[in-house]
Amino acid sequence: MIDLSAYQGIIFDMDGTLVDSMGSHLVAWEKTCDRYGYPYDKEYMYKLGGIPTRRTVEILNEAFDKQHDIDEVTAYKEAAWKQLDHTPILIDDTLAVLNYYCPNMPVSIGTGAQRHDAKALLQHHGLSDKIKSLVTASDVTQGKPHPETFLTAAANMGIAPQKCVVFEDTRIGLEAAHRAGMDCFLVENGKIRQPVLAARLSEQ
Repeated sequence: MIDLSAYQGIIFDMDGTLVDSMGSHLVAWEKTCDRYGYPYDKEYMYKLGGIPTRRTVEILNEAFDKQHDIDEVTAYKEAAWKQLDHTPILIDDTLAVLNYYCPNMPVSIGTGAQRHDAKALLQHHGLSDKIKSLVTASDVTQGKPHPETFLTAAANMGIAPQKCVVFEDTRIGLEAAHRAGMDCFLVENGKIRQPVLAARLSEQ
């Protein structure tokens, strides 16, 4: 088991980190891009993982010189995702960390998903009672890579940011963790990699 004894709290991203749901989100984004004329690039869209849907639409409008209504595109993407026949599964490596530490160390979720979707997913997998704090796109004014999500989770746990460690699957999430002053383990293809320390990240 990973040694997290240097920390007092753990914050997990959800989609792609704790729950394997990124694939279905990418399918929904592909449908949305096709509908609204955005060029679809799977790798590019994956890198935007963790950013709230509304902000992603803003980025797409800016990147491809579109003027689509943000609320309309956001609603279309969320509807497309909910219509998919999928049941996201938990990622074994990060679930093992959560289960090992949650009895003695507070655990939070910091996600770009909407609160109602995140709560439903955590309840489906029986994780709600293990989570000290849930911070979603519905709870912050600025999503990742802004550090507000992770700073709010730390505050809710009553723990100094530098005493928290984050698990994330995207560079945007890693940047958010760093800007919050937190070390971060990257999760790639369901496997936990070596941590990127906040002090080292600025050197990259």
